[in-house]
Amino acid sequence: MSAPRAPESLFAALQGALLECDADQKCARVHALKAAFDGGQLSLDDDTPAEPIVACGRPALPELVAPNKLRKRRPGSPDGHAALLHAIAHIEFNAINLALDCAYRFRALPEAFYHGWVRVAAEEATHFGLLRERLRALGSDYGRFAAHNGLWEMTVKTGDDPLARMALVPRVLEARGLDATPPIMNKLRHVGDAATLAVLDIILRDEIGHVALGDHWFRYFCAQQGLAPEATYLALIDQFNAPWPKPPLNLSARRTAGFSDAELAVLSEPRKAKHLD
Repeated sequence: MSAPRAPESLFAALQGALLECDADQKCARVHALKAAFDGGQLSLDDDTPAEPIVACGRPALPELVAPNKLRKRRPGSPDGHAALLHAIAHIEFNAINLALDCAYRFRALPEAFYHGWVRVAAEEATHFGLLRERLRALGSDYGRFAAHNGLWEMTVKTGDDPLARMALVPRVLEARGLDATPPIMNKLRHVGDAATLAVLDIILRDEIGHVALGDHWFRYFCAQQGLAPEATYLALIDQFNAPWPKPPLNLSARRTAGFSDAELAVLSEPRKAKHLD
């Protein structure tokens, strides 16, 4: 009788999904990866070091341009409506890669860290799929409009430091989505797009959990290093020149995700060169 087959490496599966370029195939691989990891078919027992972070798998389109080169996204016209949904879909596609990279890159951490970020990757894949369905219903598709690469660029900058990654990707960039989503929903409500509003309700609910997961692990890494979380957060924003929140902040969602009232008071002020003076 042959010996039971050893589980495959979670990190190898994560790398394969991360490098997958076809958007639909990437989503399928992420969902399969999560099911396998939850079922005990993928192992953390792998001493192979993470590959240097350079690029992630993405389709040839959309074309990536500087943020100031992007067209205005006003949903009052069919083209503007599709462009707005495309911008959100692009954020969700990038978020799949961000979550995959979190789980792939940072090693020798508690198993809960990997289950958390694999779950996030699967939820982001679901979000992307829902938005792509809405784009296709509008006669468009992902890749039609230009987009920018800011989310992935911050992932590269924080590739050597899980503390900075948790601070600047979930707690800065993804938290901006908590603030931006309600105004976007108001625009879509005005044009009567109830189907996309239902999708954004799901996304907002899940994204609060994603920011909360980043908040949990940010505080975990701060505790390991004996750092004060909120002062460290502001210092990292300055160090990496990360974007400051644009008002109005979604205070309720941010509180649920782990931000304190004192922290929100600072973030609600106009940005200063140094926050800790």
